[in-house]
Amino acid sequence: MHDVKASLAPPLPRPVAAPGYYQAPRPGGIELHMSTSSEHMSRMRAAVSDAVRAGGKSEEAVEAARLVASELVGNAVAACGACTPVIVQVFVDAEHVVIQVHDPEGGAMPVRREPERFDESGRGLLILDHLAPGWAARRTPFGKQVTATLSLPSTT
Repeated sequence: MHDVKASLAPPLPRPVAAPGYYQAPRPGGIELHMSTSSEHMSRMRAAVSDAVRAGGKSEEAVEAARLVASELVGNAVAACGACTPVIVQVFVDAEHVVIQVHDPEGGAMPVRREPERFDESGRGLLILDHLAPGWAARRTPFGKQVTATLSLPSTT
C-alpha cells in the first residue's frame, strides 16, 4: 500500500438558504439564486460587496461592483417583473470582477436609450458603459445572461 497524502484546499463555507434565496460560495466568488424582493436585493448587495472585498479589491471597486450588480438585477426586474427568479454570479481575480446576471426573459434584451433630463430611470446601461465597458447580453436556453467585467487592480 502506498501512503498518498492529498493536499486539499480549505473547504468552502456552507451555502446560505432561505425562502426565495440561496447563496453558495464558489472558487473566486459567489453564486446567488434569488427572487427579486427588496429583502433579497439587500442581501445580494451585501454578498457582492463581501465577495469583492474578499478578493482583495478596494472599497471603490466594492462600490462599483455593488452598483453594477444592482443595475443588472434592476434591469431584470424591469424586463420580467417583481419577484423574478434570477441568478447572480460574481467572480474575482487579480485584475477583474465579473458579474453575471441570468433572468428568465430571453425576449427582452437590454437596449440603450438616451434618457430625458428629468427622467427617473433609463440611466442604468449608461452606468454599465462607464463602469464595465464592453458588457454583453446573450440569450440562453433559459432566458438571458448579462455579463459585466470591471477591470480593477487589487489593493495589494
